Amino acid sequence: MSEFRLPRARAAVLRAAAVALALGAAVALPSLAAAPAGKDHPLVGRYEGAVLDGYQAPAFDEVGLIQGPLQNWGGARPELLKLEGKVSLYYYQLPAGRSTLEVLRNYEASLKARGFELLFSCGTANASCYRPRPGSVDTTTPYDFALALDDPEWPRLGQRGDYVRNYFGVSGRYLLARRSTPEGTVHASIALAEHRPEVGNYAFVRVVESQAMETNKIVFVDAGAMQKGLAEQGRINLYGLHFDIDKDVLRAESQPTLDEMAKLLRANPQLRLQVVGHTDAQGNEAHNKDLSQRRSVAVIAALVKAGIDPRRLGTRGAGAAEPIAPNDSEAGRAKNRRVELVRL
Repeated sequence: MSEFRLPRARAAVLRAAAVALALGAAVALPSLAAAPAGKDHPLVGRYEGAVLDGYQAPAFDEVGLIQGPLQNWGGARPELLKLEGKVSLYYYQLPAGRSTLEVLRNYEASLKARGFELLFSCGTANASCYRPRPGSVDTTTPYDFALALDDPEWPRLGQRGDYVRNYFGVSGRYLLARRSTPEGTVHASIALAEHRPEVGNYAFVRVVESQAMETNKIVFVDAGAMQKGLAEQGRINLYGLHFDIDKDVLRAESQPTLDEMAKLLRANPQLRLQVVGHTDAQGNEAHNKDLSQRRSVAVIAALVKAGIDPRRLGTRGAGAAEPIAPNDSEAGRAKNRRVELVRL
């Protein structure tokens, strides 16, 4: 059996998928598990039995995706497909006993069934990830390809917490696919790393949803608006307090809102407030609750530093338990990521 043939049962599944796609039916491929909400990307999914080891999804960023074979000599950098949009990163540990070729073929079939076109696919073991070097043997080492993939450096997520390039100890495979619809374009790049048995094989999935950057996101609420909201509703949501992703340190652009909060409290010496932190529904429930609590404490610490009596302030971390918008879109999640003032 040649390297690219699939087992008879798997081939039958893919033939059925092709027929279903032609008829406009929904396609389900058994080796790609269903995507839990807020985790796997709904258009890409994960290989059956794979374990999600790390996840990150900034709302807007820029990336360069490998789109063809690399020249791995003379210090030349690869020609990258430059994209901007929402970038979702997923680190999966693949199940034992499954080859990276089998995983690659399943992803290829699944993406095609979901309307993607394959732009580039390669493997380091058969030298297809590299351009032939004149007068030299073909390169099959995964190092140069992994180095190019990890440039600029991917975040060091997951239990191992290593550079992505260091997962490619034995070989690597890669595919790039694109799905274009009137609603926008989605690119999916999937790098499969084979390592020694004690480390295991990994899939590094990057999904780029090209979209316009949301503008007019700096929402400024002054002391007067805060006082009005507290008087009429007993609470008010603030979106001018900014933190880095998954951290509890206030960023510099939060200062104007902190100044207005201090102004409000100085002008109303009898006013007591609870500062409530809220997150969106992405991530672990316990982690989100702890993060929102720490962010609440960070806001109060800044107010105390500005001279406000800490006895007038209370903290609470609500996590994602009190959403004010659906968590199934970035616009909704952005509304849920907030700090709320509640009159005590």
